Amino acid sequence: MDEMIAFCGLTCSKCPALLATQKDDNNERKKVAEFWSKEFNQEIKVEDINCDGCLVENGRLFNYCKICKIRKCGLEKGVENCAYCNDYACEELNKFFDMAPEAKQNLEEIRKQI
Repeated sequence: MDEMIAFCGLTCSKCPALLATQKDDNNERKKVAEFWSKEFNQEIKVEDINCDGCLVENGRLFNYCKICKIRKCGLEKGVENCAYCNDYACEELNKFFDMAPEAKQNLEEIRKQI
């Protein structure tokens, strides 16, 4: 699989939910659900671990991706990801970067190549 960079800059193609989905591996889904349940202090079920990546319009998405404001905005603007947006980096994205600095690095690298 080619590298898939989400609207926010996370690398979807390295996401354990996407990888478990691609393998259709319920043992992997279980591991991800258990880890994320502890990590995010909320119940995540095995059946929640089904995702084809945030860039898909008609596919399976992890629950958070379904409500993600950054994803919604990127789809509405029709950009490949936020690096291509004229409003880069917006307030919503900057808040996200506080939690995921690696996402900012990914988008900054893409912007250098545009």
